[in-house]
Amino acid sequence: MKNNSSKNIASVVRELISPIAAELGYYIWDVEFVKEGADKYLRVTIDNEDGITIEDCEKLHRAIDPVLDEADPISESYVLEVSSPGIERELKYPEHIDACEGWDVEIKLYAPKNGSKMFRGVLCGYDDEGNIVISAGDDKLEFKPDQVAKISTYFDFSNS
Repeated sequence: MKNNSSKNIASVVRELISPIAAELGYYIWDVEFVKEGADKYLRVTIDNEDGITIEDCEKLHRAIDPVLDEADPISESYVLEVSSPGIERELKYPEHIDACEGWDVEIKLYAPKNGSKMFRGVLCGYDDEGNIVISAGDDKLEFKPDQVAKISTYFDFSNS
């Protein structure tokens, strides 16, 4: 495979395992194939309406391991990890934005807007032009998707 195939591997794996996850009552939040140090990791992140437990992760791990071995989409050795996205999760895809409307988010921009590169507020979703909209106090802020370096849900642990 080519060096830039990590995204291709992730999409092939997502396609292979999505039906299995759905059958077990989960949906695939994300799939990543990354190198950390000398090791490669296939990270599968799952979610469902009731949240994810360690038992859910183990159940999906056991279900997809033989499927991945059989299909063999990865030619090198790797570690398979299955986890939940957690309370503070990165929103990478439009379906993530849709799923997290009404949640507190933190948006980091590539370049400053109104003197800042970081904004927090309640995620309102997309406007008619496809901009990501958050409510920050009395203000509605709009961000073009290509301005956004990262958007994540945000949880204020000091209030819990």
